[in-house]
Amino acid sequence: MESTESSYVSSPEQPQKRSPPPPASPPSDSEEKPTYTRFLVSNAAAGSVIGKGGATITDFQSQSGARIQLSRNYEFFPGTSDRIIMVSGGIDDVLKAVELIIAKLLSEIPAEDGDEAEPRMRVRLVVPNSACGSIIGKGGSIIKSFIEESHAGIKISPLDTKFFGLTDRLVTVTGTLEEQMHAIDLILSKLTDDPHYSQTMHAPFSYAAYNSMNHGPNGAAVKFQHNKDDITNSVTIGVADEHIGLVVGRGGRNIMEISQTSGARLKISDRGDFMSGTTDRKITITGSQRAIRAAEDMIMQKVSYASERETD
Repeated sequence: MESTESSYVSSPEQPQKRSPPPPASPPSDSEEKPTYTRFLVSNAAAGSVIGKGGATITDFQSQSGARIQLSRNYEFFPGTSDRIIMVSGGIDDVLKAVELIIAKLLSEIPAEDGDEAEPRMRVRLVVPNSACGSIIGKGGSIIKSFIEESHAGIKISPLDTKFFGLTDRLVTVTGTLEEQMHAIDLILSKLTDDPHYSQTMHAPFSYAAYNSMNHGPNGAAVKFQHNKDDITNSVTIGVADEHIGLVVGRGGRNIMEISQTSGARLKISDRGDFMSGTTDRKITITGSQRAIRAAEDMIMQKVSYASERETD
């Protein structure tokens, strides 16, 4: 079950007990301010969050009042094999949902014989680069205070420049459930007050174009090559030869639709002209960054759908 678009149900149930908010929490009227958080989960763990027939994710939405969305099973955060969970709603609802998800994941960590220590894990939050400054602070003062107050480990990764157009960084939080929730509370409260962060709440929820993993034995392997000039960018991706027909469509219908919808220009290499070391045909996409991203997403959706049907 991969449906993550079901409507959430508001629930009168009380939230699970979590650590009290920091003294410097925003005023109560900001508690209902819409916000969101995104974090990574392994493909295997995603199944336990969804549950049989979507039962678990529906229950978590009902208990928390937040909306929980999960990227598709081929959509990974760039440079990882992890999917992205997005939780949105009022800040308290979001924190309740995050705690339910983390507690579920922690409960599935096998305990060592004789080990009575509380289980620990890492949570990797996805934060726009433009908003990271608000949780770092001058000279790292804010992030240091968050670490001291929560007793959790907090580390912010540098922006990965290998992925063209990527504007998100990973904030890794480690510790017990209580420590992690205290840290996430502090981080999310700070981010929610940052106008740069709120502006990204409705940004496209897609990383499919970055994924370089094969979808089954004949999947699409993506390789980025970009030549920038003042007006346009150019990116070349590889698509398995047997899937090129899906991209082109009958009479070229699909490729024309992709071009018209995205605003990008597409050129497919001739038969036998493959990406180096593969049997993948080249598709060169030219246009603005936004047009390229849109075209890549549409191509990957067509190819991935076919690959999923082959492996069923």
